[in-house]
Amino acid sequence: MSAEERAGVAPDEAPERSPLRGAVLGVLVVLALSAAARYLSTTVPDATEGTSWEGVGAAVEFPVYAIALGLLGNALLGALGVRDRLAGGFRTEFFIKTGLVLLGASINLAVLADAAGPALAQSVVLITLVFGFSWWLGGRLGLDEKLRALLSAAVAICGVSAAIAAAGAVQAKREQLAYSASLVIVFALPSIFLLPLAATALGLDPRTTGAWIGGNIDTTAAVTAAGALAGEESLRIATIVKVTQNALLGVVAVALTAYFALRVEGRRPDVSAGRQLWERFPKFVLGFLATSAIATAYLATADPASGKAAIGVVNDLRTWFLILAFTSIGLEFRAGALRQAGWRPIGVFAASTAVNVLAALGLAVALF
Repeated sequence: MSAEERAGVAPDEAPERSPLRGAVLGVLVVLALSAAARYLSTTVPDATEGTSWEGVGAAVEFPVYAIALGLLGNALLGALGVRDRLAGGFRTEFFIKTGLVLLGASINLAVLADAAGPALAQSVVLITLVFGFSWWLGGRLGLDEKLRALLSAAVAICGVSAAIAAAGAVQAKREQLAYSASLVIVFALPSIFLLPLAATALGLDPRTTGAWIGGNIDTTAAVTAAGALAGEESLRIATIVKVTQNALLGVVAVALTAYFALRVEGRRPDVSAGRQLWERFPKFVLGFLATSAIATAYLATADPASGKAAIGVVNDLRTWFLILAFTSIGLEFRAGALRQAGWRPIGVFAASTAVNVLAALGLAVALF
């Protein structure tokens, strides 16, 4: 008698139920680890306040906790031999895309239209220059083209969010996305403290400081932290610059989708290629833009207190989905691909970051 028959399950039913049961358990694992990551991200800053660890506690953001706990869970589940059985619940792509659609609510198109003229000019020039340099250097060092796309988008636009969008556009491997996200976090954390200090040492005024911070630091959360350290005016300008870069994410995603479909995969620009381009286009970008338009229209009619509260709820929900996504990335992570990547991606990202620092400083001084 088979194991299925002894358990009272028909043999032909077992294959259906087992994957579903594993996926449900996998989702529960993701939820539990994500709740722990959220708890750490909100309690550690309070617990370390007034101690020598205060700066570190305030600087470490939820992606760090989520990825770290996901990796620990990955190792534990692998040791227990159940990781692959639960992998159906690690819905990284769904969590990421939902979080990015909700990110659109924080981008008020009216604010951009009113105050982001210099920021738009800086963003276009900076993205073009840094993305181009990173893409060129990655090519010279022989990086895989999909990894080149992720690293270039991450360092030139808005860090993890840009890497996620690029990964959808070029159909990158999850290991490549995890690697890119890790590099973003490693480089962004020290920038929170170093850039405000450097701006003070250079004697930059608050507007120029904000433009430099917003144009250089990759993640929005890290930009906000650094801008707050530099002062209220610097924070306002830094936020506008970073939001402008975020808004250009869709343009880069469309360009990468077209490039990989037509050039890398060699598809002819016919009706079939156009259909393939649409199929591969990351549809969540449209959701991102729609959410931004809806939020802009709502804020134009609602009273400030209600509008701020509503957007705060959406932003909190976005944070939860991104925590779920980063936890899933840790759970799905495979070290083999990273060992094969070697030092070259780190070199590309470091060199591109240096170019970004200098170019963002020059543009901030010239435009602000």
